[in-house]
Amino acid sequence: MDAIKVGAKAPDFTLKDGFGKQVRLSDHQGKQVLLSWHPMAWTAVCTDQMRALEVHFDAFAAKNTVAIGLSIDAPPSKKAWASVLSIENTPLVSDFWPHGKVSQDYGVFIGDYGFSGRANVLVDAQGIVKWVKVYPLGELPDINEILAAL
Repeated sequence: MDAIKVGAKAPDFTLKDGFGKQVRLSDHQGKQVLLSWHPMAWTAVCTDQMRALEVHFDAFAAKNTVAIGLSIDAPPSKKAWASVLSIENTPLVSDFWPHGKVSQDYGVFIGDYGFSGRANVLVDAQGIVKWVKVYPLGELPDINEILAAL
């Protein structure tokens, strides 16, 4: 996995969340965007990762940042998962079809497994990659490290 590099132009995308809402990177111009990939919904570390984004929604907003959770899970799965986790503010979007296209564009797709790795990519207000970190699949990203990168 060769993740996108700091300084690169972030590829734009349009994906749907589980509720059918389109989420487009370019709709957030003028704000930072944290793209937080998790391998698979319904797993323990991924659950904790997405809950941390939701719990820190106000801290992200205070730093002019929108956090978006991404995985290859299908939209109905993302909807059910968001509902079970009570995630109401953080979009959980589906990179289901074309399968993993956005994950591939950002260099975080693991072809041998068919899903993305665990990674955070921070895009600045001008659409340039500001910070990238790829984590071992079983490691929960440190939310304080992420907040410090903003």
